[in-house]
Order: sequence, then structure tokens, then C-alpha cells
Amino acid sequence: MGEGSSEPFVAAFSDRESAARYAEGPPRQVPGFHDMQRMVALLLAERVPDDGNVLVLGAGGGLELKLFAERQPGWAFCGVDPSAEMLDLARLTVGPAANRVDFHHGYIDTAPAGPFDGATALLTLHFLPEEDRRRTLAELRRRLKPGAPFVVTHHSVTDGEAERIAWLKRYAAFAISSGIDADHANSAITAIGKRLPLLSPDQDEAMMRDAGFQDIGLFYAGFTFRGWVAYRDSAA
Repeated sequence: MGEGSSEPFVAAFSDRESAARYAEGPPRQVPGFHDMQRMVALLLAERVPDDGNVLVLGAGGGLELKLFAERQPGWAFCGVDPSAEMLDLARLTVGPAANRVDFHHGYIDTAPAGPFDGATALLTLHFLPEEDRRRTLAELRRRLKPGAPFVVTHHSVTDGEAERIAWLKRYAAFAISSGIDADHANSAITAIGKRLPLLSPDQDEAMMRDAGFQDIGLFYAGFTFRGWVAYRDSAA
């Protein structure tokens, strides 16, 4: 991840009050959030061994780390995040299983080399501009064992201004129906449209292939969100 590319978003997650409230957001903003996480764990478990080591990019908050640790008591993890405050929250969220997590404050470029048995990037890559996203995917791939699974979810919206606006409005409507203030939800879609470097699903899949992932399959779709499972190629 480029050191300066996501600075505005890192700053937002570095506020202690925002970090403390983080866990309230995803279940109310991401359709099927908890089931999506369960699906990710199942997809990883198809190939990650019982004593496997999993790289979790964007681990701040600890929600996926907690679920993975509960479902797989033999797994160890490397949790990477650029926000120290969010990593502190992750330690609290994971609880006793925190001794199985190597918490890495920083970006993928400086994360341990592995090789890891699997990796995830949940609700993370949509913060990155295209070139930074390409570099991040390449760095992830480099840290995986051949054939290892990589599971990713984030905003991925079809091309076309009118369609994109329609889907973002549906995203806001879902958040409002989950109890989020309407003004906040509507301002969020304005911010997403202007500040997030959104790509289309076709662009996202092409970028993963270019980075060296294969057998890419869509497993999750919820309004503006998409999720894929892919596998590191066997090339050296």
C-alpha cells in the first residue's frame, strides 16, 4: 500500500472515539455482514491446514480475527493495519486469542514475508487508488504459498454514472433501515462517490488476475459490495 495514498482514511480510523465505535458500523452498513464473514472462514478452511497461518490485511477492529480464531483454534494470524488505535481495538476484540495474532502496525509492504497459508482483505481495498491496489495485491500474492486462498470483499460498483448512483442510494437505504441516521447515511454515499476510488467488478477481477491470482470466483454480493475467492498461482 502506498504510504501516502490512504492517509485521509487512516486519519479517520486513528481517532480513538471513532475506533471505539467501529464495531457498530459494519453489521448495519454491509448486507449480510456476519454471514459474509462466516463464508470467508469456510472458504479459507477449504485449503488452510488446521495449524495454518493466515494473513489478515486491514485487521483493525478485530471482527474477522475474532471469528476466525473462534472457528479455527489451531490457526495463527498476522493482522496488518496502518492505524495503531484500530489495532488496539482488535486486541481487545480478539480477547484471549490475541496471543495467536502477530499484530503488525503498518502496510502490506512491511508485513512479514510469510509464506502464509491464506489471506484476507475485508472492506479494505476500496480505500486504495488503482496503482496502490495493484501493488497491494502483488505484495499479498508474494506472501502466499502456491495455491493458497485469498478472500477479498469491498465496494465494487458497476460502470455508468446513473447505475452507480442508484446502487449507492440502495446502500444508503439499507444503512437507514438498519438504524443509521438518514443524514449520515446520505452524506456517506456522497463521500464514497467522491473520495473512494471505486472500480467495477470486471476491473477488480482483472486486477487480481494481473497480480497472479487464478480461479477467481464471486461468492458474495450485497448492493454495492462484492466478494471473491481466488488462489495464488504456482509460479515462483
